[in-house]
Amino acid sequence: MEGLENYLLTVIEDRRPGRFAALLRFGLKQLSLVFATIVQVRLWLYARGLFRHHTLGCQVISVGNLTVGGTGKTPVVEIFARSLQRQGRNVAILSRGYKRDKPPFLTRLARRLSFRKDADPPLVVSDGQRLLLDSTTGGDEPYLLASNLPNVKVLVDKDRVKAGRYAIEKLGCDTLLLDDGFQYLRLKHWADIVLVDRTNPFGNRRLLPRGILREPIRNIRRASFIFITKSIGDGAPDLRKALRELNPKAEIIECRHSPKYLRDVFTREKKGLEFLRDLEIGAVSGIAAPKGFEDELVRLGAKVIYHKRYADHHRYTQQELLDAINRSLQRGARAIVTTEKDAVRFPMIERRDLPIYFLRVEIELLSGEEDFHACISRICFK
Repeated sequence: MEGLENYLLTVIEDRRPGRFAALLRFGLKQLSLVFATIVQVRLWLYARGLFRHHTLGCQVISVGNLTVGGTGKTPVVEIFARSLQRQGRNVAILSRGYKRDKPPFLTRLARRLSFRKDADPPLVVSDGQRLLLDSTTGGDEPYLLASNLPNVKVLVDKDRVKAGRYAIEKLGCDTLLLDDGFQYLRLKHWADIVLVDRTNPFGNRRLLPRGILREPIRNIRRASFIFITKSIGDGAPDLRKALRELNPKAEIIECRHSPKYLRDVFTREKKGLEFLRDLEIGAVSGIAAPKGFEDELVRLGAKVIYHKRYADHHRYTQQELLDAINRSLQRGARAIVTTEKDAVRFPMIERRDLPIYFLRVEIELLSGEEDFHACISRICFK
């Protein structure tokens, strides 16, 4: 499946030559037209009340995007959850747990046919006091959020209305954060935070499956706040102008993912960023935008002499880690560096001829910080 994903990505990005690839692009374009129609009809049905919005009697904030992957959403969810929790809110993050391990197909089918599916409670990755599930069962992003956010509850369920009710009734939550929730319309949002990657805002501007857009660009008008991620601090004037034309009302906040330190994946030893200066390393990642990660390592002074890229959310095997260690050693590397999101998917290995670190990054607000704090205050009724 990962091989197919990578192949389709090269086709979508027009990096695959040949007649078959061109024919495939034509077919994907037709499917995109169908997909666009379905998306807009669904929005219309919700707007007219023919599909029902559910309200749960508490603040619901969605953090999402228009595109598939790569905008750096998890650190933004983290900064919102941490800021709200510090202001006294009892926060729950609701996630669908993308690419987590699920029960066998026949088990899920039996539950659906017996009408037990909706009766099953959501998975609780963290109850705010302790981690209850691993990344395999709960999903790598929910597990990562739960690990970094003490006192914040993290729940996983495809039905986030059900998960929200559980968080309110069983865990006492008064604020719900929808992770990747811009397209989740069953639960009424108080505010929509939409992320736009400055380095690749809308891909080729086509909808799935011909492009990476989940819905037409004009639909960003639904956003209450727009975060321009991966920015460089110059105000992103061209992108900001384009976004302002699409949405005259939303507050626009510019931010970047700022590296903080390195931590050993297995021993938890912590090192400063200066450790990377002139260090020959291997880079291993399974994320939507691996080049940005590798470029960041180079910017920090590292010499990336070997890199291995896997598909987004790739679940690693011991042999893959050993292969990365061996190939990095052969080229003279002195360490391997990965992302924090990848690190939670690494299996334990006994033989570690090279240390393996993950790069911890956090959101740094470059502009619009007052708007961000005003947003937090409004959510908290201050």
